[in-house]
Amino acid sequence: MDSPLINYLQLFRPIPQEDKLLLIDTFQSRVFREGDDKGQEVTHYFLSENQFCTILNSFNNGVRAEETIKAACDGEVLAISRGELLALYEKIPYLQALIDQITHQKLLDKIQTRNAYLGQDALTRYKLFMMRQADIALRVPLKDIASYLEITPQSLSRIRKNMM
Repeated sequence: MDSPLINYLQLFRPIPQEDKLLLIDTFQSRVFREGDDKGQEVTHYFLSENQFCTILNSFNNGVRAEETIKAACDGEVLAISRGELLALYEKIPYLQALIDQITHQKLLDKIQTRNAYLGQDALTRYKLFMMRQADIALRVPLKDIASYLEITPQSLSRIRKNMM
């Protein structure tokens, strides 16, 4: 059974066949197109393939999120509602600990990545970004990279030009 979700989860622990089927049946495939330019956007983080994505406070506490998640490029995601995930936790007892483990590690990775930029000048932040997330740099608009690095698009253009 070839499923990106199952393949990803199995990086952390084996998944029995009956649980694989239940997981595949519960998650729904959705296609998202690159976002639009409405409102003031601040980019906090980029995700690439095979990662979980949510606004954690909203998801965990069932409250409306002030933030949004935007597709920086076209993509397909596997989606699940909070209620469906809670039901899966009842049916697959180890799943909550597994997802908590993955979430915890990804939050630590996110903090480590953001901390690497602290106190650095714009050029150094861009160089670090290119070393750590070059795959993202090739796929998202420059304005999103500039927002993420907390510099203006014009400054980013100058940095890129001077690096050539």
